[in-house]
Amino acid sequence: MTTVRPPRGRPTPEPGPVPRSPATARVVVRRLFGVEHPDAMIVVGTVIFLVLFGLVMVLSSSAVTSAQNNEGDFFAVFLRQGLFALIGIPLMLMIARLPAVFWRRWARVAVMVGLGLQLLVFTGLGYGYGGNQNWISIGGLTAQPSEFLKLALVVWLATVLADRANAFTDWRSVAIPAVPISGVAIGMVLLGQDLGTASIMIAIVLAALYFAGAPLRYLAGLVGAVALGAVVFALTSSSRSSRIDVWLNGCAPEDYEFTCWQSVHALWALGSGGVWGVGLGNSATKWRWLPHAESDFIFAIIGEELGLIGAIVVLVLLAVLAVGLVRLVRAHEKPFHRIATGAIMVWIIGQSLVNIAVVLGMLPVLGVPLPFISAGGTALVSSLLAIGVVLSLARDLPLPARTAAPVAR
Repeated sequence: MTTVRPPRGRPTPEPGPVPRSPATARVVVRRLFGVEHPDAMIVVGTVIFLVLFGLVMVLSSSAVTSAQNNEGDFFAVFLRQGLFALIGIPLMLMIARLPAVFWRRWARVAVMVGLGLQLLVFTGLGYGYGGNQNWISIGGLTAQPSEFLKLALVVWLATVLADRANAFTDWRSVAIPAVPISGVAIGMVLLGQDLGTASIMIAIVLAALYFAGAPLRYLAGLVGAVALGAVVFALTSSSRSSRIDVWLNGCAPEDYEFTCWQSVHALWALGSGGVWGVGLGNSATKWRWLPHAESDFIFAIIGEELGLIGAIVVLVLLAVLAVGLVRLVRAHEKPFHRIATGAIMVWIIGQSLVNIAVVLGMLPVLGVPLPFISAGGTALVSSLLAIGVVLSLARDLPLPARTAAPVAR
């Protein structure tokens, strides 16, 4: 009788699911988000992380005032912000799949609709807060039309400037296509006394002209005219002039309970956080000591609860987002793509720097939110839509060639 012996060596493993390689995982992510270019993946990943981080900080910073203003509901502001995030992120991913020709085709319609919505703030649907007439209320839902007007202005400027990019011969060729409609849009926002939003819109216009190739000497002239207009506008309001005076000359004792209240308490919050912070949810300043702690001054709560480390993390994330956007701008060869991406970059990164500078006392109080982090549904959705436009234009970029790995011998 012959005995059959099992083969020597390791037993043959049972067949099972093949593990996914990192390259396969990247392909799945690219298909899910509709982006292929690596810099676009950096942008969308950073933005989603900022939104999730912002939801956590909105919950922490708004719980007290939310309970006091909503009959004990600690989660009212957080749930509203979360709802807008659930709306904005899918919209961002949906419009990221649209072709660039879509934006050029509908740019003029978009800016007309944006101007029409902004007009509503001066009708019975509009209402003011804090001296600004820049909101509308329809059926209990509130919105800030100027946030959507920013995006419409970006797409329209990219459309009208793309055909004459790098071909500006005199100041008329710079001013005529961009200034009239832009001036109307910014003027309507200024009529509502919203200097912060108007400042960001001016930066968008200047950025679009710069990335379109307008000569620097003409841009310098526009900057000078804008600065002169800003001084005149600031002096026409006692509230704005007092804020600027306090910023330049410091707070007097009589200003503490009025003009200096937010600035002083924001610095106290940052200083009390130290290196590691007092702990998430443990802020003392959010107990009605700092107005708008969940929106315009949320960076102060981040510094108080998460300390210097948390503040640096936010700055690093914004720097990563800026690097990704800069790389996309440099990669675009088509003028429309370059102008639109560059203008959105200046909008998002510039507004972030302005917000942080206000909290640090480096600028007077302007009232602009921290993109993707501050509470504010209209601002969050419009910023996510802007990133969606960036991702849409990035689809036209060629993928960088991969370097073949050397073969070991």
